Amino acid sequence: MDELTRDALNALPEWLRSLADDLAVLAELLKDTQLSEGLRLWVAGAVGYVFKSVDLIPNGIEDLGYLDDVFVLRLAAARVAEENSESDAPLPPSITQLAEGAALVKKLLGSDFARLDDFVSGLRIAVVRGVSPSDIVQDPALAAQVCDEVASFTRSYVPPPFSHDERTLIKLKSFLSAKLP
Repeated sequence: MDELTRDALNALPEWLRSLADDLAVLAELLKDTQLSEGLRLWVAGAVGYVFKSVDLIPNGIEDLGYLDDVFVLRLAAARVAEENSESDAPLPPSITQLAEGAALVKKLLGSDFARLDDFVSGLRIAVVRGVSPSDIVQDPALAAQVCDEVASFTRSYVPPPFSHDERTLIKLKSFLSAKLP
């Protein structure tokens, strides 16, 4: 087993376990008016994706179901951290930690990473249940409602099982390669 495979098989189950907490940390940024609207659009798009009815990988698929969600959160956090580096507004350390995970996603997906990155970029304008990220960012009441929905999700989320098998990574990469626009 190579180092990348070992790193991925160790990280992915932890990312699945922390999905609810990671989502909650990102959602709290929606209410942080010290952050630019552009940064909050990245967050709103990523948070909206988790609640989107059509996933790249349906949540019910064993071993894989929520991995697209954890990847999207990490890529969005990386964009937030990158764009915020020129600002004086501090980010929670957990955002930096999420952003660091994007490097593993990039290594794991190889040439498909650019397609996922483009997909995540498009989430900043994606409408989910009739609401756009811009609507969320510009309306504090709507941002609070999204945070409440995230809180409800975090209370009910049960991390799915994950098998530490190299074939899981092969299935994951094949699935994303086929589904990414």
